[in-house]
Amino acid sequence: MAFGSLSDRLTETFRSLRSKGRLSPSDIDKTVREIRRALLDSDVALEVVKSFTQAVRERALGDDVNKALNPAQQVVSIVMEELEAILGGTGRGLTFSKTPPTVIMLAGLQGAGKTTLAGKLAKYLKAEGHTPVLVACDLQRPGAVDQLQIVGGQVEVPVFAPEPGSGVGDPVKVAKDSLRFATDKLHDVVIVDTAGRTGVDEDMMAQARAIRDAVTPDEVLFVLDAMIGQDAVHTARAFGDGVDFTGVVLTKLDGDQKGGAALSVKGITDRDILFASTGEKLDDFEVFHPDRMAKRILDLGDVMTLIEQAQKAFDEESRAEMEQKFLSDTFTLDDFLDQLQQVKKMGSLQSMIGMLPGARGMKEQLDNVDDKDIARTEAIIRSMTPTERVNPKLLNASRRKRIALGSGVSVTDVNQLMARFEQAQKMMKTVAKGGVPQIPGMGPVGAGGGSGKSKRKGKAKKPKARSGNPATRAQQLRGGKPPEAPGSSFGLSG
Repeated sequence: MAFGSLSDRLTETFRSLRSKGRLSPSDIDKTVREIRRALLDSDVALEVVKSFTQAVRERALGDDVNKALNPAQQVVSIVMEELEAILGGTGRGLTFSKTPPTVIMLAGLQGAGKTTLAGKLAKYLKAEGHTPVLVACDLQRPGAVDQLQIVGGQVEVPVFAPEPGSGVGDPVKVAKDSLRFATDKLHDVVIVDTAGRTGVDEDMMAQARAIRDAVTPDEVLFVLDAMIGQDAVHTARAFGDGVDFTGVVLTKLDGDQKGGAALSVKGITDRDILFASTGEKLDDFEVFHPDRMAKRILDLGDVMTLIEQAQKAFDEESRAEMEQKFLSDTFTLDDFLDQLQQVKKMGSLQSMIGMLPGARGMKEQLDNVDDKDIARTEAIIRSMTPTERVNPKLLNASRRKRIALGSGVSVTDVNQLMARFEQAQKMMKTVAKGGVPQIPGMGPVGAGGGSGKSKRKGKAKKPKARSGNPATRAQQLRGGKPPEAPGSSFGLSG
């Protein structure tokens, strides 16, 4: 994630606060200084850093923190709320026209990823029930029109490209004609891909303004590379003055650079961030939620986005079918393969695990996560016969050796997969029946200190040895109740 170094710095800063039962003004000042350094090192604009740290300091010195049972946690909460504010607060969605088609114009520098972003946006809108069309108005960059047509074919969205491009054609006329095309073909959204330059210049701005005036877009989205650092402020201001964009889309948010652009653009331009591109695949695209992004930066996880990705990948019908297979003990390796393929639709394993709370603390483990493990598992299962997938008990030593050779792995890898599959079968069946799954060697999930259902339930407990003291033995025979009358054989009180 582009905020990796910032997240590490802030997490370390807050860790030192947790050991303090009460925070003094000097503790607050030290914390604010560390936050300021972390933000500046991440290329956040100076004016944004100043307003942010000032707000955090004023709130952290307030009575609410002084009286809090956990002042360190209160400071983290304040930082999270202020991060949400500079990222856009509640955020907003796209503005659609009351009379279709809605026109969305993309603007930005060359290399920011506008053309790929156009395809991602089209795919997102198509999934939302719209009928988008892509318009090739980047007629300067060599191969730009061909690239847009390839992307359009991949997302199965038509492309309006009457001109060959590579320096040939009038982009303003293409933009005007696209509105007529969209109306005739009943497309309710028009996505206009415009030309960029390697740097801000007046020719690019003049062309963008001409296209904007010709089609009167409902949204002008500024496509910003999240990894360009301090140049983001200059570029955003230039496009704000030159084109007057209405919203921002961040690309390359999966990079390992400092990512200060995302934290600067809202404060500098007062325009909301609407979407974020989080990878190279056309599915690596999501609505930008300031509150969720703030939690990611502070290593508090983004479980909501993870749930939404799972809901898209696993439809209700397949979930119900899998549940029945778990209950009836008919879950096969074919079903296991199908589940793996649906998990792949959610994105990389590393990004999914990274959305869990505290993931930054598992950095070493995250670095060892390899999406190729899923590919190897698929290869092993595909090397089995249909009969073997349905009945894994047939997999004797010779069959496993054949499967290992066919999938390019070792017999040990095949054995490990089968062991994991058997454990998954047992766990899923337990969960489907509403029970508590058992992790080998650890007992019931979520249970501590041996709580949960015991396999020995119903067995008689071994009776305790009776005491040689007559009074104690008499008390044991009465179930531990004290004697009804005072006194005993030795004249002691009951």
